Amino acid sequence: MERRLAFAHGRALAYGRIVAFLAIGVLVTVVIAFSTSATLEVVLFAAVVLGTVFVVFCASPLVSQHWLLRSRVIVRQGWYFRAVLPFAEVRSVAPAEDLAPHRVPLGVHRLLGRPTLFVTAGRTGLVRIHLTRPRRFLQAFGLRASEIVLDVSDPSAFVAAFEERVALFAPVQPDRADADFRD
Repeated sequence: MERRLAFAHGRALAYGRIVAFLAIGVLVTVVIAFSTSATLEVVLFAAVVLGTVFVVFCASPLVSQHWLLRSRVIVRQGWYFRAVLPFAEVRSVAPAEDLAPHRVPLGVHRLLGRPTLFVTAGRTGLVRIHLTRPRRFLQAFGLRASEIVLDVSDPSAFVAAFEERVALFAPVQPDRADADFRD
């Protein structure tokens, strides 16, 4: 059995951000070009800031993947979101077929009034992970979520691989003579 299975997510978020970034880059370039007080330091500072924003928020979601390890799920979106979910904290994993694709927000979103954290880069191939208890996510302004919706390239393979890996754990036998529940 492979130690780590990687599942790619959608590209719609990254492509939308690249288009928005290019528009902002053109606007900043025009402002600097027509500015009479633009020094070399200002131009270099703007280039460094724009380059950093592009790499972190536009390019990094293109190279990140969700990982399914032997004992945990790692949900990632670029370099700015990472959540490690041990199997003990996951109640169930199932395809999220009941969600309307046009109502799914792109990016890392925790809608107010709903205990669902969306970590989506596309609107197809959605999977819902139910947690055993609500968990706080700092990247979502520290709000609690009891379920996570993410998108993967093959949701049925993700669910099957999760169920296969969970089945590898031996059940706890509390009535044994040497049962030990310490961490």
